[in-house]
Parts: sequence; C-alpha cells; structure tokens
Amino acid sequence: MANWNDPQPRTGFGASPGLGGRADVRAGFDAGLRKHMLSIYNYMASGVLLSGVVAMLFANSGLAAQVVGTPLWWVIALAPLGFVFGMSFGANRMSTAKLQALFWGFCVVMGLSLSTIFLVFTASSIATTFFATAAAFAGLSLAGYTTKKDLSGMGSFMIMGLVGILVAMLINLFVQSTALQMGISILGVLIFAGLTAYDTQRLKQQYFALAGTDFAGKAIVLGALSLYLDFINMFQFLLSFMGQRD
Repeated sequence: MANWNDPQPRTGFGASPGLGGRADVRAGFDAGLRKHMLSIYNYMASGVLLSGVVAMLFANSGLAAQVVGTPLWWVIALAPLGFVFGMSFGANRMSTAKLQALFWGFCVVMGLSLSTIFLVFTASSIATTFFATAAAFAGLSLAGYTTKKDLSGMGSFMIMGLVGILVAMLINLFVQSTALQMGISILGVLIFAGLTAYDTQRLKQQYFALAGTDFAGKAIVLGALSLYLDFINMFQFLLSFMGQRD
C-alpha cells in the first residue's frame, strides 16, 4: 500500500515526480484496494459457509424442530439483530479482534435461525436457490465494483424500499395474504440486488478514505457484514417463491 506521507522523489528544484513514480504509486494503491476487497469477500464467504453448516447440523440433529415455537426460538431468531446493532454502533469502541469474534458469533446464531428452512423446504430446492443467489450476487457485486456511475442515489432509494418492506411484513403477520407475501418476496429480491451493487461500490470508495488508518481492519469486518446481509436476505426472499416445500 502506498505511504502517502513519504515525500515524492524529485530530480531537481521544483521538479515534479516522474511518470514512473506516479505509476508505481498508482499500482501500489490498486493492489491495496484489491487486497482490501478480497479480504471482505473472504470474510463474507466464510461467514455464509459457517452459517450454512450450522443451520444444516442444527436441523439434522432434530434440535431445530424441538425449539421452534418455544421462547428459546425467539431468542435465537432475534439474536442476529442484536449482533448487527452491537457491531454497527460499537465498532469505534471495539478492537479489531473483538469485532472479528462478534462477526463469527453472528454467523453462528444466524445459522441457528436459518435452520428452519431445512424443516420447510426440500434440500434440492435450497441448494438450487443458494447457487442462483451466489451467481446473481457475484454479477451484481462485480457491476457495483466496475461501474463508473454513482450509485448513492439508488442506494438511498433501496434503503427506503427496505423500510417499506419491513412495514409490509409486519402488516402481513396479521392479514396473512399470500399475494402480499409474493409481492414482498419479489420486491425483497430486487431491493437486495440493488443494495449488493450499491454496498460494493460504497466499500470500494470507503477504502480511499480509510487506507492506512487504524479503522481499516474494522472496515473489512463491517464490509463483510454488509455483503453477508445482502446475500442472505436475497437468498431468503428468492427461496420463498423458488423453494419447493416438503
């Protein structure tokens, strides 16, 4: 990674850095960005894998079926939300190691909460939906990384849409409308597809501001959390209308 505090080499009084020096700095900066984004993707992918393994083991053990409908299940279902709030609002006060530990803890409890999908849907439809989500996520994230268009306006629109979906989901808890549920699922897929591209661009731009700072390591963990949530939510919404029920 380039050290921006180092003086540029000069060939004489008032001389500008040579083209070779600028190219080396740019190459080093690009390499730092690639390393930063790969670290985020590695954390995110490892977290998804960990959640999937935990969900499968918990469901196959029979424990998931036993706790569904009990007060313990509500603790499991709401625990991921507590981890997200804790990591998001407490990151400045935490060490990078603690934030990493919380991320892995979040992935475990998220896996426990996801275990019920194995009680509702067939394993083959879960696998098919997962790979479809992975392919869509890869394409959308690549688009967000490479596009020159500013996606901040779209991101704000998607976040407002997410609030609307949460309200609609609360309403549907009482009305139990199949048509409304289908509409929520379709909109959910579209919203998290857009957020995947937006978050990728946001994390890329964030690197330029945080490179070389003490917060850079924490930014990797928080970035992985953002992309993890985009992936998992897109997967769940896709599963709700692509999945085949047992």
